[in-house]
Amino acid sequence: MIGLVQRVKQARVEVAGQTIGAIGPGLLLLVCAEPGDGEAQAEKLIAKLLKLRIFSDAAGKMNRSVQDTSGGLLLVSQFTLAADTTGGNRPGFSQAAAPDEGRRLFDYFVAQARAAHPEVQTGRFATEMQVHLVNDGPVTIPLRMAPIGA
Repeated sequence: MIGLVQRVKQARVEVAGQTIGAIGPGLLLLVCAEPGDGEAQAEKLIAKLLKLRIFSDAAGKMNRSVQDTSGGLLLVSQFTLAADTTGGNRPGFSQAAAPDEGRRLFDYFVAQARAAHPEVQTGRFATEMQVHLVNDGPVTIPLRMAPIGA
């Protein structure tokens, strides 16, 4: 699974002009399943996300996690993270999981996040969304949990 985490002051997702998910301070995660991914990769990614120490402590050092700060999570599925741009100018997306499998893994990922963290909001899978955020820092970090056999 691929994730792109952004530390935010606030973030929200809109569909057709309606806000469907919003958080204050916390983490926005854009997430993409790849072929070969399963529950193990989803579990590793959520564990890493919740423990990632990218919030400042009293000394100003990145030493606190989203759990330490009681921040929110906004999870947004984004298959374009698996874009292959090596051959020409039009990206290919064959490295993303098939839509049914991507949806299953995203739903599993969200369920695991909700079981482990009190504030979890989401976008809507396979829907045209507008994501609004105020990046804090800015802090943006790529995460990758390799598929089995990769």
